[in-house]
Amino acid sequence: DNHGTGPVTLSSELSYQSTIKRKVRKKKKKNGVITANVAGTKYEIVRVVIQEMGFVKTRDEDETANLIWSDSAVQQEKIAELRNYQRINHFPGMGEICRKDFLARNMTKMIKSQPQEYTFIPRTWIFPAEYTQFQNYVKELKKKRRQKTFIVKPANGAMGHGISLIRNGEKLQAQDHLIVQEYLDKPFLMEGYKFDLRVYILVTSCDPLKVFLYHDGLVRMGTEKYHPPSDSNLSQLYMHLTNYSVNKHNEHFERDETEDKGSKRSIKWFTEFLETNNLDVSKFWSDISELVVKTLIVAEPHVLHAYRMCRPGQAPGSDSVCFEVLGFDILLDRKLKPWLLEINRAPSFGTDQKIDYDVKKGVLLNALKLLNIRTSDKRRNLAQQKAEAQKRLYGQGAMKKLLPGSSDWEKQRHTLERRREELKERLAQVRKQISKEEHENRHMGNYRRIYPPDDKTLLEKYDSLLATAFQTFLAGRAASLQREMNNPLKGMKEEDILDLLEQCEIDDEKLMGKCTRQRGLK
Repeated sequence: DNHGTGPVTLSSELSYQSTIKRKVRKKKKKNGVITANVAGTKYEIVRVVIQEMGFVKTRDEDETANLIWSDSAVQQEKIAELRNYQRINHFPGMGEICRKDFLARNMTKMIKSQPQEYTFIPRTWIFPAEYTQFQNYVKELKKKRRQKTFIVKPANGAMGHGISLIRNGEKLQAQDHLIVQEYLDKPFLMEGYKFDLRVYILVTSCDPLKVFLYHDGLVRMGTEKYHPPSDSNLSQLYMHLTNYSVNKHNEHFERDETEDKGSKRSIKWFTEFLETNNLDVSKFWSDISELVVKTLIVAEPHVLHAYRMCRPGQAPGSDSVCFEVLGFDILLDRKLKPWLLEINRAPSFGTDQKIDYDVKKGVLLNALKLLNIRTSDKRRNLAQQKAEAQKRLYGQGAMKKLLPGSSDWEKQRHTLERRREELKERLAQVRKQISKEEHENRHMGNYRRIYPPDDKTLLEKYDSLLATAFQTFLAGRAASLQREMNNPLKGMKEEDILDLLEQCEIDDEKLMGKCTRQRGLK
């Protein structure tokens, strides 16, 4: 199905689909087509979904497509060159939570200022920088005659490569670039096996932050029955690690296509299992949602700053050219508390089992529907560029500068005019946001919006954490971003802005000596 010679050769990712005849409805487009460049992906499921959406696949070298999909993170220069109508599936700056060492560093900063909120990360040390602190901790444990197990990972590793368990921390060398974490030795078990959850998250915008959680995912089980770590079983990685890329090599890995059997199952099945055992499913989802949002709050200042650097001059609240599907790996302890293991910015969309195909197709299809890519986007963008060029040429829309020696009356009028323009701009942003939310509410499919949440108390808590994250990030830099974060108009609703605009009109009439009218209803 891959016409032409793209830069990425297809691997045999679709052993499951090869047995299925695909029936795809092609949507007829009257007003042009939506184009997609998928040269940067090896996953056939991406092409299947693109076709099902009615998008037209472009030539590999075409850089003007509405949608550009890449398996790996993209260079900031590429994001900077995109037109406003285009969409690409990665944000700049997201590596701040997707690399294990960066995640640990940024989480440590947040834990210092908000320790009661960030309790879902196992205790972590970055080697070689924190080698001494780690050795001091090991000595303290020895004094108390306590022994703990540690899991050692390469700082920028993936797919379970190079991971080991140790009980004697003193043997670790200082020079290696590693991540060392306390091992969670009391996991929630399923039929005696340890497992983790792959939860899919869609971020559609960083300005403002918009986060959706997919209400399904994968349960990935170990392939040897779990026993607490001891000197005799530390090397049994099929017992202690839940990575699919590790366990698929075990002869005991079960590729069962029934949903309640096999080494890989769905989160939908898992929530039904919780319900059957009288465990709180809504608490499970709210705990997961809170973990995800708090983690993305840590990333937001980095992502927003990097995005603004790539897209200077783009008005706040305008359509984001970036979106991202992230894979959160989460472990549940025996009290069903979720713990964050890591975040993948390029989660595998391989579909060598039916369960992969079903879950991942839903993740992608629902995500593209939520993005609301329209055939008119390109046309509208070109018209907007033309209008802005004419404005610059004829000096339209620019506010008159206040001349030196202006009277107090002229200064007051100028201040009012600036205030009015600022309010009108903010009102347009708010109305655009309302329109976007209405589309999202109609096309959410199996996603749920988790930021901003509907719960006002929760929103206040998140916004307070967001302010802390920005303070940590902004210490001594990005003054314009600092001013924007403190702008009182930022959180205002449509009716509040209309009220302020009306007050501007009344104040203006007073200055002009006109008969003032009474303020009406909102």
